[in-house]
Amino acid sequence: QVQLVESGGGLVQAGGSLRISCAASGRTFSNYVMGWFRQAPGKEREFVAAINWSGGTTNYAASVKGRFTISRDNAKNTVYLRMNRLEPEDTAVYYCAADLNSNWYRSSAQGEYDYWGQGTQVTVSS
Repeated sequence: QVQLVESGGGLVQAGGSLRISCAASGRTFSNYVMGWFRQAPGKEREFVAAINWSGGTTNYAASVKGRFTISRDNAKNTVYLRMNRLEPEDTAVYYCAADLNSNWYRSSAQGEYDYWGQGTQVTVSS
């Protein structure tokens, strides 16, 4: 069993920055791929970013590439998402997820992930 708890969401103005975190517990965090997804009101949940077990390889959705950075600290069992140059279109509930199989080639596929956090709200005002 893996427990994931997101934190750090909030209200920020367009153009601003925010860092959200996801703390994991329950199993060996450093063994698996971690991902961030988001769901805006009235829309499907979508992939944002993923990071491999070591942190050496990352994957981003085209809409956030160059603005968002995913990172992890295996000693703290935590994954982060640094969001810069935020836009109103980034407003969503952000979820972290864990893929225990660490199938990197499916790191953008929601169905690949085994555990999900409860989400943290990020609101970007214009």
